[in-house]
Amino acid sequence: MTSRPAAGGGRWVEVDPARVARWVEGFADRHGPPATTAEGYALLLAAPDGATAELHAPPGAPASADVPGFVAAAGAPRRLGLLLVRKGGVAVGMADGVDLAFSKVDTRYVQGRTAAGGWSQQRFARRRDNQAKAVLGEATELAVRLLLPEAATLAALVCGGDRRAVDGVLADRRLAPLAALRADRLLDVPEPRHAVLVAAVAAARAVRILVRDPDPGHRGA
Repeated sequence: MTSRPAAGGGRWVEVDPARVARWVEGFADRHGPPATTAEGYALLLAAPDGATAELHAPPGAPASADVPGFVAAAGAPRRLGLLLVRKGGVAVGMADGVDLAFSKVDTRYVQGRTAAGGWSQQRFARRRDNQAKAVLGEATELAVRLLLPEAATLAALVCGGDRRAVDGVLADRRLAPLAALRADRLLDVPEPRHAVLVAAVAAARAVRILVRDPDPGHRGA
């Protein structure tokens, strides 16, 4: 389980689907039995002491009206496409449940920024741009070759890395069927490697929970 501050207050917690039921039980033990409200693909738990937990379904999971249904849907096996892109490389794969069914990783050197000025700086900038374009081109072709044939079987496409780079890849018209499956979730990943892609499977399946603690001045009914 991981946790990080949320914009606007509270914190985001990422929980493995198999642990969500236990997490909800712990929330109820700490704050009292919560009322449950379905809000699209999320469930809002509102505890008597004012604490709230907003459970967001992982990519590809259907909406649910209660906690048991949410837990079952989140943990159900489904196929997810994975597309991780940064300027230094790309990783493409498909997760079948918790397993990585296939993958391809391509890393390339991209020239770092230089403090040199004049003609030399322009030359390095052009070289760097060309290297970055080559990475995006390779990412596009890998997605066309490996993910596009599986589009009809995917519950969602989960992307990670640099948002602009991912946007550039999915702008290719051939990838329109995959772009239509793109999840809102963008994984924060380092330079794509096989180990990073393996870890991305768990991150893509995780349930994200926005937790807000009770106001100190709250009075329960």
